[in-house]
Amino acid sequence: MTIFEERFQRIKSEKELLDETPNERLDSPDGFYERYKFPVLTAAHVPLFWEYDLDPSSNPYFMKRFGINAVFNAGAIKLDGKYLLVVRVEGYDRKSFFAVAESATGTDGFKFWPYPLEMPETHEPDVNIYDMRLTAHEDGWIYGLFCTERKDPAAAPGDESQAVAQCGVARTRDMRTWERLADLKTPSAQQRNVVLHPEFIDGQYAFYTRPQDSFIEAGRGGGIALGLAHCIENAQIPHETVIDARKYHTVYESKNGQGPAPIKTRMGWLHLAHGVRHTAAGLRYVLYLFMTDIADLAKVIYKPAGYFLAPEGIERTGDVSNVVFSNGWILDDDGSVFIYYGSSDTRLHVATTSVERLLDYVTHTAPEDFTSLSSRNTLTGIIDRNLAFLNPDHAKGSSVHPALQ
Repeated sequence: MTIFEERFQRIKSEKELLDETPNERLDSPDGFYERYKFPVLTAAHVPLFWEYDLDPSSNPYFMKRFGINAVFNAGAIKLDGKYLLVVRVEGYDRKSFFAVAESATGTDGFKFWPYPLEMPETHEPDVNIYDMRLTAHEDGWIYGLFCTERKDPAAAPGDESQAVAQCGVARTRDMRTWERLADLKTPSAQQRNVVLHPEFIDGQYAFYTRPQDSFIEAGRGGGIALGLAHCIENAQIPHETVIDARKYHTVYESKNGQGPAPIKTRMGWLHLAHGVRHTAAGLRYVLYLFMTDIADLAKVIYKPAGYFLAPEGIERTGDVSNVVFSNGWILDDDGSVFIYYGSSDTRLHVATTSVERLLDYVTHTAPEDFTSLSSRNTLTGIIDRNLAFLNPDHAKGSSVHPALQ
């Protein structure tokens, strides 16, 4: 057997086993959702014919000719009975592009479409594109909003790390053919994590933005903002109103940003967002939830304290460690919710829950009050109620109830 044949058969068998392995739902200690044992997509899931030249005469050692480094941060939608993910795929060359993977279950069996998504360019070519949010808008189009990154023309000579990030806008009806529109214009110097609201607001397109002074740091900006644009083809937002601000000593003190488009529920618009804080080991990204009023998108009516989902186990390890990030979720017809999240800029996972569980979590978890004393008082209140429930005659401050021993 030649080197080509041996490597081809072994790697092909490994990929087939990976594709055919069913995912396993895990028990949830917190009750918010269920995680799954395996990532739904990794670099190892991409087709053989993407990375390898399959002709033994031109690739006798069966080497990769186009290496894939990571698969993560997917926009999500259910279309024609299939769960579709527009995934960020990053090559060995550090450039990202979009590719569509589909599944019949939403938790496993994702298969990539044969070709990566073809995204047209504007008059100013993208250097890098990533992290698409999908919105099925009431105007009949499916929109993809994503970050388009280009080198900062104001960077000092020799500084090859400074970039300008803006919001790219494209639309489709079938997820295959895309029309590129003009980049979104806002008053902010930089924009990432921009999301289109699924409904018109006062006849205008509504966007969730993240005003930011520089490519990495929020500076004087930051927070999740709301802005309106009269048209989508050349969308311009004259004013951004921050509806969810950064706060000192919280999980979102450094940066925060909208995840996917919000879900409309009987109680309000349900939002999934990411929060970033500084630690001695670097930045830590977590996910949190909040809810805005059905009629007034700028009015936050519920926001639990702390994080909803944080990196655990293997999720904490990767190219950019200690990170979870979500830009896609799917509300199914039966009320189930599939939350797709990337971990450490390396792989993609899913967690499943339901709208009712999320509503219970958002409305019954205490809000942030920003001090240690308030956190202690929240916990004390829970303890008091539980001890009173277990034993109505149990006096506060007495010995531990036998049921808790």
